[in-house]
Parts: sequence; structure tokens; C-alpha cells
Amino acid sequence: MNLSPSLQILFVDQPERSAAFYSEHFGARVLESSPTFAMLALGDSARLGLWSRHTAEPGPTAAGGGTELAFAQPDRGAVDSLHAAWTAAGIPMAQAPVAMDFGYTFVATDPDGHRLRVFHPEGN
Repeated sequence: MNLSPSLQILFVDQPERSAAFYSEHFGARVLESSPTFAMLALGDSARLGLWSRHTAEPGPTAAGGGTELAFAQPDRGAVDSLHAAWTAAGIPMAQAPVAMDFGYTFVATDPDGHRLRVFHPEGN
């Protein structure tokens, strides 16, 4: 059996607020939205589910920040450009742009503290 994940679910406080954040800053199209769950299209086939931490079953045991959504960029300039745009938009930053062993990167956070890593991979 070949399992290929197509849906990432984040547990959030307010799915509609989180859907608005991802729609505005990622250009993600909202596929469905309710007070307890929202689903967005990220790219051609990936989906992002935003499920209310107050109604999810079984209830989540961790808060935001325990995982990351990561987004590759074509070069360092694109990383810096996105960092500048998100900073200007008031998106909280957990890490300024920096060269790390895997590439050039920064980390922002969504309204629930989920980490959003933007990076340009650079070979070793």
C-alpha cells in the first residue's frame, strides 16, 4: 500500500479567522468553512484543514508550535522578499532570515502559534 498524505490538519482556536489568515497571506483558496472547520487548497493537490481545537475528536494534546509547515522558495531573494512582506503585514516572526545547515530560512507564526518556515534549500 502506498500512502501519500494530501491533507495537513492544524488545530486552531477559530477556524474562520485562521482561514482568513491563510487565504490573505498565502493566496490559499477556501474550499469550505464553518465555525468548527475550514479547508483550503495549498497548491495543486495539497489541502490544509483548520479544525477547532474545542470540537476536534479526539481532543488535541498539543498547542501550536509543535510542528511546522515549510515552504521552499527559488532563491534567497525570494525568502527575503517574503520576510519583508510578512513583517510589514504584522505577521509575528520567530526567527529572522538566517543561513542554516539546510539552507537560508526564516520562521513566522500564524494566529495560533503554528510555525511557518520559509526556506531556500542550499546543498552541503
